[in-house]
Amino acid sequence: MFDHVGIAVADLAASERFYRTVLGTLGVEPSHADAELVEWDDWAIGPTDREHPLTRGLHVGFRASTQEAVRAFWQAGVDAGYQDDGAPGPRPEYGPDYYGGFLLDPDGNSAEAIHSERADPVPPGRVDHLWIRVRDPQASKRFYTTIAPHAGIALGDEQPGCVQFTGPGYSFSCVDDERPLTEHVHLAFPAREDAPVRGFHEAALAAGYADHGGPGERAVYHAGYYGAFVLDPDGHNVEVVNHNRD
Repeated sequence: MFDHVGIAVADLAASERFYRTVLGTLGVEPSHADAELVEWDDWAIGPTDREHPLTRGLHVGFRASTQEAVRAFWQAGVDAGYQDDGAPGPRPEYGPDYYGGFLLDPDGNSAEAIHSERADPVPPGRVDHLWIRVRDPQASKRFYTTIAPHAGIALGDEQPGCVQFTGPGYSFSCVDDERPLTEHVHLAFPAREDAPVRGFHEAALAAGYADHGGPGERAVYHAGYYGAFVLDPDGHNVEVVNHNRD
């Protein structure tokens, strides 16, 4: 799974209501909630500030255990007044048994519940996949291929205008489909030791990518939190982190 995916929202209370409403139907509730951050395991929302501009144009798919759960996710959102972005149903263009339902969150990001049979699915309510619209998928491919050995990801399907990377039970796709670019997403990949954190940072900087925070402990998050940060070609904040909790 992703260690976590973070977005900045215009109105934390409004976005918290949205995600509580829809993710609750998938059987998950916040693992942490305060005035600065609300987390559902690997999904996190926080308020915008000088260092965290508003996230726009992201598509996130959350794992659903059944087609009925997909329908419940979508119906709960519609009943609460949120905008439909695609009614529940088969999406054979994505897979032979792919079943999804789509809504827009208060900032216009696309949130989906998705069910399909997979050999290694993430648990219900966790992030199944992301679509990130980028300026140049090949530039994104070079970046994520550079960090892949340290971040636990691998190159997946590649098509014109779309490059996919996969991790254990999840994927993310860097897409150019002439729609507005995705802005200001935080992606964090897990590590079991500190060495991959350092290797990630060293490899990215050696390839010319921008430093956003060198390897070290961030006790502000919790004791033992050891992470490093770089910026991808579209300015997204990418991290590899070892929580040192084993």
